[in-house]
Amino acid sequence: MHQIVFNKISAAEISALPTLDQLTLIDAFKVDENSFKSGATDGKFGEVKRDGKKILRFRSQDYRIYFSIEGDEIEGKLHIHRILNANSLKDFLFRSKIGGSEDQRLSNSRSFWTLIEEGTNAPKH
Repeated sequence: MHQIVFNKISAAEISALPTLDQLTLIDAFKVDENSFKSGATDGKFGEVKRDGKKILRFRSQDYRIYFSIEGDEIEGKLHIHRILNANSLKDFLFRSKIGGSEDQRLSNSRSFWTLIEEGTNAPKH
């Protein structure tokens, strides 16, 4: 079982969601040893990489959770960097006019990495 660690930004982002959406999102956020194996076709999990940095992405309905794992993939801590609404991401990607899949487009976006770094550097909650 993982420990989920929010920072001040991600805690505020999830707190801003309606209570039922919060519960549904956290209930769906299940990470196990099969979550990141190649060949997983459900599209819930992905990776965003740039300049040697890697952030993991979980997709559920209209939300995206961007996180990293500290320690073991099975028992480690899940550090939640940001929780974003898919509509805000689509708008962001449209305005930045970057081609490719959602994860590929985010990998190439400096603005996205700035958002992630803000979450990474925010005090833990």
